[in-house]
Formats: sequence, C-alpha cells, structure tokens
Amino acid sequence: MEKVIYLTFPQAGFDPVAYREQLLTEAAAQILANPVRGLNMSFNDMQSELPKPMLLLGEGGTLGAAVGIWLDSLDTRAPIEAALAAAGGRVDGYLVTESVPQPCTDRDWEDGQRSPGLTHFSWFDKAQGIADAAFYHAWFEVHTPFSFDLHPLRWEYIRNAVARPVTAEAPTVRVIVAERFREIRDYAEPERLFGSEELLLQSAKEAGDYSNPATLNSVPLSEYILKSRC
Repeated sequence: MEKVIYLTFPQAGFDPVAYREQLLTEAAAQILANPVRGLNMSFNDMQSELPKPMLLLGEGGTLGAAVGIWLDSLDTRAPIEAALAAAGGRVDGYLVTESVPQPCTDRDWEDGQRSPGLTHFSWFDKAQGIADAAFYHAWFEVHTPFSFDLHPLRWEYIRNAVARPVTAEAPTVRVIVAERFREIRDYAEPERLFGSEELLLQSAKEAGDYSNPATLNSVPLSEYILKSRC
C-alpha cells in the first residue's frame, strides 16, 4: 500500500467554507469512486474558531486542504489528481512513508464527521547540506521523543517522510507532519500548547539541526476522515 499527500492551493481570495464543501462533496465522491484504501481531508477553514493562530507560517495561510490517500498502487492516482484539480488552483502531491509515534487510541466518531479539536499541520524541507542519516537521526531520534514534552496535551502525532513529489513542479519537501489536539484551547493557549518556555526555546534552537526554517509552512486545520484506512 502507498500513501500520497496532496496539498491544494485554491485561487487567491477563496472562500474556505465553500471550498471545504466543494471538496467534501464533489471531489470526495469522485475520489471514492476509485479503489482507494483510505481518505482523509483537512481544511484551512478555522478562521471563525481561531482567528489569530500563532503558528501560521509560510504558505500556511494560502493552503486550502491537505488530502491524505492510501492506494494499492500509485499508478492509479490520475483520476484523484483530476478531481482535486477541478476545484481550481495548484495541487502539489507527495509520496510519503507514514509513521505514527503517537496514535489516537480512543476515536469515537464515525467516518464523514469532523474530527474533534484541530490538527496542527506542517511541511518543510530538510536543513541545507545535511546528510540523510543525520537528518533522520535529528528528526526521528532526537526531536520526536522531545516533542512529547514540548506538546504534553497533543492527542496524535503522524510523521510523514517524503519519498518524492508526484506532481510536476511541486516544491521540494521532506517533512509533512500532522499533530492533533483534542480541544482548540489546547492549541490556542500557549500555556497548554507548550510544556514550558524553556522547552519552547530548546525546540527553536534544535530545529535547525534537521529543518530549513526558510521553507517552514504551518497552519491549523479541521479534519474529516472520509474513509478509514483498511
């Protein structure tokens, strides 16, 4: 099975609610008409609930949706990309390997319903000039364990290592991360989001060990699991 993540960037000035509904109805129906093993859609539609997110960085403000799809084979992706492109704007696709260091173990909502809370979604390139071995060591073995202390109220952590882009002209990205928080206040209130000011400073200091800050993008998203992975 292969996982592909698509990042969509609608036309400037798009209506986030209308765009969400378009993807949840038209695009999702077309995608699910294909033999997909799982489908998640997360949307940049939280302006009314979180008008001033403190971790809105890079292209986070212009992202329309992050779409995660599991396929038996990457070769069958053409109709999926066509469905997403029909909504207008840019579509960047990436083949990834997924790891879940912190799974959600108490899900109690059905497919198609909005997931509780929000997802802090980030994507970026690795630090310049760093070898892959050092990059993965700093990200997997140093930062991942540390992130549990940095975000003590985090509910789920999904870590996607990008293997390669699958759409033309997609920017270079090596890291795509989704961190879910059970309640919006767990993300909106700094004293709940971060374990301590000291840990936050340490995180900022260590970020350059594996990431390129110039390529850092992040945004809070609402999530819909339209087809649980099987």
